[in-house]
Amino acid sequence: MTQDDAGIAAAATRLRAGELVAFPTETVYGLGADALNPAAVRRIFEAKGRPADHPLIVHLPDADQLVDWASDIPREAIALARAFWPGPLTLILKRDPDVPPEVTGGQDTIGLRVPAHPVALMLLRVFGGGIAAPSANRFGRISPTTAAHVREEFGDELTVLDGGACEVGIESTILDLSADVPRILRPGAISAAQIAGVIGRMPQEKNGGDVPRVSGSLAAHYAPRTSMKKVAGERLRDLLNAFRHSGRKCAVLAHSQPPMADCPHHWIMLPADAAGYAKALYAAMREADASGSALIVIEAPPVDAGWTAVNDRLGRALAGAGITPR
Repeated sequence: MTQDDAGIAAAATRLRAGELVAFPTETVYGLGADALNPAAVRRIFEAKGRPADHPLIVHLPDADQLVDWASDIPREAIALARAFWPGPLTLILKRDPDVPPEVTGGQDTIGLRVPAHPVALMLLRVFGGGIAAPSANRFGRISPTTAAHVREEFGDELTVLDGGACEVGIESTILDLSADVPRILRPGAISAAQIAGVIGRMPQEKNGGDVPRVSGSLAAHYAPRTSMKKVAGERLRDLLNAFRHSGRKCAVLAHSQPPMADCPHHWIMLPADAAGYAKALYAAMREADASGSALIVIEAPPVDAGWTAVNDRLGRALAGAGITPR
């Protein structure tokens, strides 16, 4: 569907009718439904094959609607919303009693954010309320960063607003503010240091214990159907040579040049900076998964703080790669 005024108006009408609409955000494409319509929300779970206790993030047109969805809102949440919304930060807060439990996975907390993509914001404003939207892919698989990726997952029957390739490319940072101590439950483009710069204290990293269930927190997630292996750069040549001699082909996601001039493998170059790598990662994983290779090899990226979110997604992809979904 086109992203002009008529296309967005038609998409909003479909949402009001209880239908699903896929739309772009700056992170990934979302599979959206009217967050106040329990039947529509259940259609998200059915379409994705998503467990019913896995909560959804509600996307809002602006921060003023926080009071309609959350209760006991701390001052830190207001400060962070002013600093980072619209943008890739999801806040976990105590939910308003009128929020349907289907959205929150039966929990007393809710995830809220205002996306930064102009098409998403226009859709939210025309719709006039909250849109519950996980990533627009089958549960556990690679998130979509283009409209074409969404159509690969769900076909042409699903309404998809095409807003081009996503600028950030990985899912939002999730920050839990429902307890006394702020905790990052999923790393993303907004770092712990940036959050601390606004609220004056460093959020804790998720370390088990009693924390809300949130999107994208399972050990195996964002995964291709092809098996994956992560290899340090200095060991990459040996692995590729072994595969070449066995007559098998790898798909390689690397941030350095091929180690051999006649490399027979499907080589995908990724940017050497963390933000560029994150933006390109899911599209590269999809390309590798479709290449017919026996194995996807990841050249291990750096492990410093700037790469935390990338390494989180790769770790979950490695855990789920090659596993046939139930």
